[in-house]
Amino acid sequence: MARLTPSIKTLSFLFLIFPPLFGICQDSLSTHYKIFNTKTQKATSLDEIVRDINKADVLFFGEEHNDSTGHQLEYILLKKIAEHYPGKTALSMEMFETDCQTVLNEYLAGLIRDKNFETDARVWPNYDDYRPLIEFSKENKLPVISANAPARYTNMVNRLGLSSLQQLDATGKSYLPPLPIDTATGPYLEKFDQIMGGHSAMPGMQMYQAQNLWDATMGWSIAKFIKTHHDYKILQINGGFHSEEKLGAAAQLLHYDPKIRIINIAVYSDDSFTNPDWSKFNKMGDYIILTDPKLPRTF
Repeated sequence: MARLTPSIKTLSFLFLIFPPLFGICQDSLSTHYKIFNTKTQKATSLDEIVRDINKADVLFFGEEHNDSTGHQLEYILLKKIAEHYPGKTALSMEMFETDCQTVLNEYLAGLIRDKNFETDARVWPNYDDYRPLIEFSKENKLPVISANAPARYTNMVNRLGLSSLQQLDATGKSYLPPLPIDTATGPYLEKFDQIMGGHSAMPGMQMYQAQNLWDATMGWSIAKFIKTHHDYKILQINGGFHSEEKLGAAAQLLHYDPKIRIINIAVYSDDSFTNPDWSKFNKMGDYIILTDPKLPRTF
């Protein structure tokens, strides 16, 4: 099995981003997070998750966007998956939008400069949190999927509703799943309604429709990739709400291809990381990762 290693450039990025935490990582990062298999409610490891991917096609990693420990674990997990499944590993990310796929591909191929990539790909303000994943993928020639809907279209739906997408031309529609977009009801709507403060906070339900466009585009992007990349193992990175309980983007993925096998991880910064409150976490994922809230956040 080929051994994949990060380049000097990649490591320099990592030490730049996490100078205090990489000291912890070398010594005792494991004392600042715990991984649990929710079925057994017992502690486990990233290696067990990687082995478990034998039975799956897509691993959803539901992060808190500013969790420094979570970002380190994403990088370690991607590296382990790539080592375990050489030539059959891909990364998919909420943090890049479908109309930026060409720009991302050009950067991964070494054709354009980092400066142009960051500008034209419209990277998130906390892109340094994700840079190690992109640099590792570049060095090891891993495909990266720009999975998210263009923000201009989610904004349009938030203002005008899902039906407004029908007014887009063929190019605009090519960045989105086939219309109309399915809007999930039941538990997902109930969760969304709860965090948004009730239906009164969502006039016309456009906000929820925009959420569904977001989820559907991520699910569709992954399903489209799998059609031409059989037997790949895909690590999908997104905010936790998008894949908790295998709802959101995970459910939309199964809508586009019911045969796809999914495992999901839900990550939380929580004081109970050594002794979980299972009434809170039991249904959130196949695995939960609880991280030490005392460690610095990335923003």
